[in-house]
Amino acid sequence: MATAARVLDGKKLATEIKAKLASQIKSENLQLGLGTILVGSDPSSHSYVAGKHRDCAEVGIKSIRVELPESASESEILSAVAKLNGDSSCTGFIVQLPLPKGVNSNKVLESIDPSKDADGLHPLNLGKLALQQSAPLPCTPKAIFELVSQNGISWEGKDVVIVGRGTTVGRPLSLLLSGKGANATVTIAHSKTVDLNAHLKRAEIIVAALGKPNFLKSEMLREGAVVIDVGLTRIGEKLVGDVDPSVYEKASAYSPVPGGVGPLTRAMLLSNVLELARKSFN
Repeated sequence: MATAARVLDGKKLATEIKAKLASQIKSENLQLGLGTILVGSDPSSHSYVAGKHRDCAEVGIKSIRVELPESASESEILSAVAKLNGDSSCTGFIVQLPLPKGVNSNKVLESIDPSKDADGLHPLNLGKLALQQSAPLPCTPKAIFELVSQNGISWEGKDVVIVGRGTTVGRPLSLLLSGKGANATVTIAHSKTVDLNAHLKRAEIIVAALGKPNFLKSEMLREGAVVIDVGLTRIGEKLVGDVDPSVYEKASAYSPVPGGVGPLTRAMLLSNVLELARKSFN
């Protein structure tokens, strides 16, 4: 009889990390502020941002909320970014994506002061990640790294396949995992990959980050693989990941949806704000 797969509980780990952050912020007597720029009325975006500010309240970080209408122009959004860049009470901030059609998201992200880039998505900080220099890490890749590492699973020497090459997860995660901190052997698979199953069958750790509900099936992976599910799609009233539940019978460990990578991603945002503050104060 196969051993039951271990559930990598991101919610529990996020609670522990937030408690530690709250203690550090209090003991170091730090006055931190997290800013958010939210454009439009998308319910999911509003829900995500509200969650981030609830987290701030839990750990003692001040919330700085900027909300703009769907009709906001690119110049108005850039002006809001410039204001937070110059606000000394704002330690770090994020621009909630997606932005309305017609707005150049890259231009907006590039206008963020890299020393206040709480999401770790500024081109300068992504470049530093590629060069293995100190910089705020993108929150989801950082969450994935911690979720696996904190559960006693080593990345070192492991054959890792990341399915998805997006700029917020797949690409930066490949840089993080192939660097000297993790020392994994990384393959990025995508829609043009030939014989995806051959790559997946070889992988000891699989990260599914392509946004296709229940895409990864049991027959696609080897026995005992570790499976990290980054996907999140709402189907009716239910949130569904990229990993089909059949995988849980074959994997040695997996992250659930919800309750896996998501809560930890939010905790990593707070962690980035603390790191940015320490750098600026030093």
